[in-house]
Amino acid sequence: MRRLLDLRAGQKLTAGHVRVAAAALAVSERTVWRWLAAAENDEDAAAEPGARTRTGARFTITLEVRGLLALWKGNVRAVHRELVLRAARQSPPADAPSLTTLHRAIRRDLTPGERAGLVGGERAARKHDVFLAQPRGWRNQVWETDHMQAPVLVDVEGKARRPWITWFTDCATNAITGVAVTPVHPSRESVLSALRSAVLRDDPYGPFGGLPEKVRVDRGKDYLSRTVTAAFDLLDVAVEDLPAYTPHLKGTVEGLNRAVESMFLAGLPGYARQPRLGKRASRPKDEVLLSFEDFTARLLDWTLWWNTEHRPAPLRGRTPLEAWQDDPTPLRDVPAADLWTFTLEDAGTRKLTTRGVRFRGRDYVGPWMTGQAGIQVRVRFMPHHDHRIEVYHAATGRYLGPADMADRATEEQVIAVRRARAARARRLKKDLEASQRERYAAVNQPAAPQRLGALTTAQAETELARTTDTDLSDLALRDLIPPAAPPAEWRTPASLAALTTRPARTGAIRP
Repeated sequence: MRRLLDLRAGQKLTAGHVRVAAAALAVSERTVWRWLAAAENDEDAAAEPGARTRTGARFTITLEVRGLLALWKGNVRAVHRELVLRAARQSPPADAPSLTTLHRAIRRDLTPGERAGLVGGERAARKHDVFLAQPRGWRNQVWETDHMQAPVLVDVEGKARRPWITWFTDCATNAITGVAVTPVHPSRESVLSALRSAVLRDDPYGPFGGLPEKVRVDRGKDYLSRTVTAAFDLLDVAVEDLPAYTPHLKGTVEGLNRAVESMFLAGLPGYARQPRLGKRASRPKDEVLLSFEDFTARLLDWTLWWNTEHRPAPLRGRTPLEAWQDDPTPLRDVPAADLWTFTLEDAGTRKLTTRGVRFRGRDYVGPWMTGQAGIQVRVRFMPHHDHRIEVYHAATGRYLGPADMADRATEEQVIAVRRARAARARRLKKDLEASQRERYAAVNQPAAPQRLGALTTAQAETELARTTDTDLSDLALRDLIPPAAPPAEWRTPASLAALTTRPARTGAIRP
């Protein structure tokens, strides 16, 4: 560096000298020129090229800077402005890092996952994590299950809705063992329906099925409900309740959720995530939606294609059906009648009377009840299926038969009741919004909010009188009968004793 300074002082320094020095020091030519400029102003910089002369060493990301990055959602320029303001408010004023220094420190001290997490939260940070692949194991060793709301609008009784899909998948073979579709949000009934289709191996469900050793769930209340957990216990299936916000622990079913959208749902009419023209994304008015029945049929056809023709990469050129058939692991089957019993919710015992079985305030009857009045029975039912129950003998557990609701309303009556309820709900909502709507005046300067809507004195008195007449607590005469006096041995304050009455000698309370 001294030699370069001498050449520069004698005006004999050329670009070739700088190029040779940069190659010898393993730095860029720009760095050598910067070191020369610093050495002209500081003798110590000439002795140690590149050494920092300021006492602050180099700027690092502290907890304060992390907090500011989280506050401003990763906006580095906003964080820099905040640091400059804080440094200026100190006494004496301190030096704030430059914007370039702050960017360099963030890239050096924070990992890509940390930077993404400060901007988008934990879900964005997980995209930069590294996950280990779980061992594939053998068929029916581990199943995974999940709910998925399909991003497709379908026609459900004249309304456009996004149906939900509930399915079970085998982790060893990537096979979809069971599936259930519901027009609205799923419940424990959806889980039980999908579980039955997953376990049974008869047509049209086979050949996949049997009882798994373990099922992974994601803390959904439907999967952890009393009915579902009892069914898994009766079937001798272990349930692994995964921690919250850990989709990577059930990667097989999560991968299926992503695959069904890109490989099947994106091509259906009514796909909700399709890019739209115009400033506001909306569905074309002339778009014809699939019916719920048609959507279910197409989804089942795609499920069959996935199991028999699709060749996922982890299976190395095999289809899920081929991987299932190549696995010699024995299967545990359950008779369909027993499976149906295990996946019903138990409602306890009832007495069979001449009016049938009383359940939830309704009477259920069946043709097999003739001559059976007086016996004790056990009621089991499918959640949300109020039209039918299953009846078993309370002592022996023998299945007696189904029972249907007596005096059940017709479908036309049910539709009329639903329409009346919807109209009443709309009227109530409109009335509540009208009573709670308040408007305030716009301001251009700091001022207290000013409520708009003037009332005359007569209007205010009329409304207050109407409210007072409907509030029974305002009409109560609390001091009409004073409370009785406490016992003599109690230490009662004089202010409370004056409000009570002394009992008369006859034991009556004086008014």
